[in-house]
Amino acid sequence: MRPGVTSLLAGLLLAALAPLATAGADQHATAERTHGQATVPARSGVWYEIFVRAWYDTDGDGTGDLNGVTARLDYLKSLGVDGIWLMPINPSPSYHGYDVTDYRAINPRYGTLADFRRLLDAAHRRGIRVIMDLVVNHTSDQHPWFLAARDPNDPHHAWYSWAGPGTDLHATSATGGPAWHALGRQHYLGVFTGEMPDLDFDTPAVRAAVTDIGRYWLAQGVDGFRLDAARHVYVDFPQQADDPRVLERNLAWWSAFHHAMADVRPDVYVVGEVTRDDPSQLAPWFGPLDAVFDFPLAAQLVKSARSERNDGLSALLGRIGAAIPPGRDAPFLSNHDQERVMSQLGGDARHMRTAAAMLLTLPGRPFLYYGEELGMRGRKPDPDLREPMRWYRDPHGSGESRWKRFTAGDGPDVTVEAEQADPHSLLAWYRTLIGWRRQLAVLRDGALHLPAIPNPGLASWELSDAGADVLVVHNLSRKPQTLELAGPLTRFSRLRLASEAGAHIAAGRLHLPAYASVVLE
Repeated sequence: MRPGVTSLLAGLLLAALAPLATAGADQHATAERTHGQATVPARSGVWYEIFVRAWYDTDGDGTGDLNGVTARLDYLKSLGVDGIWLMPINPSPSYHGYDVTDYRAINPRYGTLADFRRLLDAAHRRGIRVIMDLVVNHTSDQHPWFLAARDPNDPHHAWYSWAGPGTDLHATSATGGPAWHALGRQHYLGVFTGEMPDLDFDTPAVRAAVTDIGRYWLAQGVDGFRLDAARHVYVDFPQQADDPRVLERNLAWWSAFHHAMADVRPDVYVVGEVTRDDPSQLAPWFGPLDAVFDFPLAAQLVKSARSERNDGLSALLGRIGAAIPPGRDAPFLSNHDQERVMSQLGGDARHMRTAAAMLLTLPGRPFLYYGEELGMRGRKPDPDLREPMRWYRDPHGSGESRWKRFTAGDGPDVTVEAEQADPHSLLAWYRTLIGWRRQLAVLRDGALHLPAIPNPGLASWELSDAGADVLVVHNLSRKPQTLELAGPLTRFSRLRLASEAGAHIAAGRLHLPAYASVVLE
């Protein structure tokens, strides 16, 4: 028996039988539905990002694989997530996969197309949707398209962007590095690196090829796509970042792509990576896409949790409520490109719980990064943000990915095995919060309103839909706090959900212990 597997399986079984188990991923479901005698629990709307290489190894080569994702679906179901986002699974010369050499194949280190289809079938049986990273702003410089494009007389030459007379070959790209890269006497555009030449989406053949790639994966059973570097299809240089004409070209292309995918699968989910600083800059993307990741909110949630102060959070949420349709935001705390939340918070478990509580009581479709629910740490460089998922107390347990050595310094307590049986663990807290989202549809889909609460130690928002009206309050601080339920807050007189037994309402005042979170009706 592999190390720790007995207690791990026992804990997963208990969790799978618990009322927090998820049973589907329809992003718009809002309540329990009865089919004959069977009751399908409401959705949480929570997605979970997985780096397959780091997840779980089933063939003993030390690299996580697709069969490993299948083997751990019951863990994800017990957590309560509705869907998983797989980082790139196509063949690639890099460890991370964000430079693809074959868009219609599976990275052989991860398995086969048959393995992927089995994963999709197994996930769907558990009510878990699967979206995959679609990396089409650029290809690998080893992709057959680019190898052919080196010849100016080959049709694929027009699939990429090349410098012409008068081009500033020393120009800086929109990501801060060199924009142009030499290839003999030619220079090609690579916004990220020279190993990632940019496709030219003004070439009809490129648009047709990318659309066909999307259709191909939908036909395999994929539920949608996470669009890597979505804005950089047309934002190549810093001066284009706020150009409305460039934005219009981006939105027109992605709208056409989204419509083409919806023609194949009406419930397709398409979420984009659009790195902007304010909700007003994200708002135009809702419609062309189902959602975009809320980068400004991620930074603010971590900042407020760390400082124990609202410190601009309410103002930002007000702008989000005004700019983004209810239930459509894609909030998160960190991802594969950012230092892990626990590291950003200096290892403070109380602040980590606060950040999680805020994230998972905001409307939208939140995304978790694998291991976040355990409190895994990780700081730059990028490979150290993508370390193996920690399953067992023994880091050498069978199935543990060994694609790189651990550098974060997490001990045996930061593992699924250690946390699954502890009702006070961070993992248990994540399960509780996700369970709240399943209990109250308004936490997922409600319209966001910000009450005027001057106490900087509190973060609070109202959520409302056709059937509910709630007030969410978080004590960000290490000291007990009170909130007078007066004026428009008088209607919130019942404590529906609370993280601490000491939270209560008395004489028109809400009393909150340190770091407590509540939902009032």
